[in-house]
Amino acid sequence: MTCDLAAPPEKTGVDLVSVRYMVNDVQEAIEFYTRHFDFELRTNAVPAFAGVVRGRLRLLVARARQLRRPGDARRVQTRARRLNRIHFVVADIQSEVERLRSAGVQFRNEIVTGPGGSQILLEDPSGNPIELFQRAG
Repeated sequence: MTCDLAAPPEKTGVDLVSVRYMVNDVQEAIEFYTRHFDFELRTNAVPAFAGVVRGRLRLLVARARQLRRPGDARRVQTRARRLNRIHFVVADIQSEVERLRSAGVQFRNEIVTGPGGSQILLEDPSGNPIELFQRAG
């Protein structure tokens, strides 16, 4: 299913899609996502939790230390940093990379291009992955 996250839900009839990231510092995560990716703050329970929204994507950021069982934060973060990520489709990946690098954002790799398009991975301040993707053609 293809989902246009920029379209307002009242025009599409689709509710918000929620993703949760465990972070080291909730306030730092709020500032990162609102500054670099145009999210808007909707829920603020700093220092434990916050919710930011961009289009139909609601990103919930929770302080990793809030997990109840010892070791949960490390296990969740390790798996997520390898496999899971939020994915932003961009019109000009090179421009986005230059904009973010000049703002001090950390990238995991260089742009990789394949038959479907180009992609690159960057990290939020807690090391959570974000993929920028530009479709081929």
